[in-house]
Amino acid sequence: MTERKPPEQTFETWVDKQIRLAQERGEFDDLPGAGKPLPGLSGPYDEMWWIKDLIEREGLSGEALLPTPLQLRKEIERLPDTVADLTTEKAVRETVHELNSRIVDWIRTPSGPPVPVSPVDADEVVRRWREDRRPGRRRRPWRS
Repeated sequence: MTERKPPEQTFETWVDKQIRLAQERGEFDDLPGAGKPLPGLSGPYDEMWWIKDLIEREGLSGEALLPTPLQLRKEIERLPDTVADLTTEKAVRETVHELNSRIVDWIRTPSGPPVPVSPVDADEVVRRWREDRRPGRRRRPWRS
């Protein structure tokens, strides 16, 4: 719609006319969700509904929305689980190296809130990986 409101018409009258003309042309026919109740009306009001809808629509996880240093911290916390199924020390070291590269990149060009993140000690990860692979050992939570 590129038509402008004539100066002699009130805004409400002009808008009503545009809607009526669009209805007559059938522009509102067969819209998705036509005849269905609006989603979310049956539950309690949630002022964050639009953010939750955006996250779901875009297929984002909560972690993807975190600032980079917090994402890196989460990866460090999950590192024992990440390397647990790897079969060689070389694979463990490569995984730690890739994570450390991203940590160093963030340290060099920080953006967002100042959250301290440090590279991971590959030797310590390999030591824990070996220890956790021994028969009868239970994996302990990661402590940096």
